[in-house]
Amino acid sequence: MTTNDTYLPSYEELTVPEINMTSMYLLAAGHHAGKYCDNQQKEFMLCWHEEKDPRQCINEGKEVTRCGIEFFQKLRKHCMEPYTKYAQCLDHSATVPDFDKCRKVQAPYDKCVLDHFGQERPWPGYFSKARLHETKRPKPEYKLPPLPEAVPTPGDTDKMPIPPSAQKHSHRGAFA
Repeated sequence: MTTNDTYLPSYEELTVPEINMTSMYLLAAGHHAGKYCDNQQKEFMLCWHEEKDPRQCINEGKEVTRCGIEFFQKLRKHCMEPYTKYAQCLDHSATVPDFDKCRKVQAPYDKCVLDHFGQERPWPGYFSKARLHETKRPKPEYKLPPLPEAVPTPGDTDKMPIPPSAQKHSHRGAFA
């Protein structure tokens, strides 16, 4: 529930530079970008999961975007040609990108990233594997909601008097 006391971040707090690229170029860089920014992404998702409030994770989200921009700037500086060839191959391979048809142009791109970033292409299943993440953020303290007041116990119902309106239809004691 949102009230007048609910904190909402300002537009200035939410404004970050965007990564303006087409989907095929993002797809071509996805494996390497994901590995390059792995810690920032894990920190953001851990915050999101633990806090249960996206307003608490704005700085972690900004850090993911900053890392992505840094990755693409380095990629542009060092590996633009093999990266562009790989992305164009994926774009022209079929209506759905076919990675198998682009393995020949993928190899120079992967080698360039290895040479300039010191990072190998992640193996299939790398992002699905459960891995531990070390964080410097303190674990949030969960506040339990207040419990409702206890319902009073009714007492011994056999000793309660039967109301006169119910005596006519009562079967209490009939099977005793």
